Amino acid sequence: MRRVERNALEINRAWWDWAAAIHGNDPIYDSDALIAGADWLGEEEQTALAASVGGVDGLDVIHVQCHIGFDTISLARRGARVTGLDFSAAALAKAEELARRSGVEATWVQADAAHIPADLRGRFDLAYATIGAISWIEDLPAWMGAVAATLRSGGRLVLVEVHPLLTMVREGEPLSLGFPYSFDGPHRFNEPGTYADPSAELASSETVNFAHSLGETVTSAIEGDLRIDSLTEHVEASKSPRPPIVPREADGRYRLRLDGQLLPILFTLLATKL
Repeated sequence: MRRVERNALEINRAWWDWAAAIHGNDPIYDSDALIAGADWLGEEEQTALAASVGGVDGLDVIHVQCHIGFDTISLARRGARVTGLDFSAAALAKAEELARRSGVEATWVQADAAHIPADLRGRFDLAYATIGAISWIEDLPAWMGAVAATLRSGGRLVLVEVHPLLTMVREGEPLSLGFPYSFDGPHRFNEPGTYADPSAELASSETVNFAHSLGETVTSAIEGDLRIDSLTEHVEASKSPRPPIVPREADGRYRLRLDGQLLPILFTLLATKL
């Protein structure tokens, strides 16, 4: 098991606390639309859920790294009994308020996703995590083991994530690489704004990210007693996982091309607890 850099956890928590205060009325998170009944699950997440569990009605679901709860609320509206887990108290406070205003019941737990409390073990039919989760995690085997431990035997994992090849790409023209493909320790950044609001001013702008290859992700799942059901690499998506690097094309889909060739931008990992 890797040694987790506690300072990185604290730095990232501070960033997400500030991001939670800002997010909610921006190009990505529209709180008014959510409260009015808008569904926030993307095409890729809906496809993954359909392939994994069919539907979530009546299932116990844990949404790992739920942030301000948009997907959590959407899962609850589909009939799931949902627990949203995040390490940011500020994010969970906003998620709880949004759920209340949306007329949705959910449980909220503050915890590090790589060290999920023991009382959540074996309680869920589905663990769900989506775009932008594992790049914040230093010890991916610990994360995968902790998430898998929340599942009952036969429970499912749905992970829709940014492809590691896309995380390598540096913003700017021409395309170049500025991040590793596989794990090599922490990478510190100090950049303005957030992915949802690039113009926002944060009191804490430092973050720490980590690279994880597809092989490392799959191996971590297997070591966490998960059976891999499928691994899908997506060369197009319904929304851009990294604007403006992945542009919208004429048909409304988002793709990344290099020398005329499509590059993978997302992956979907579906697995079952043994």
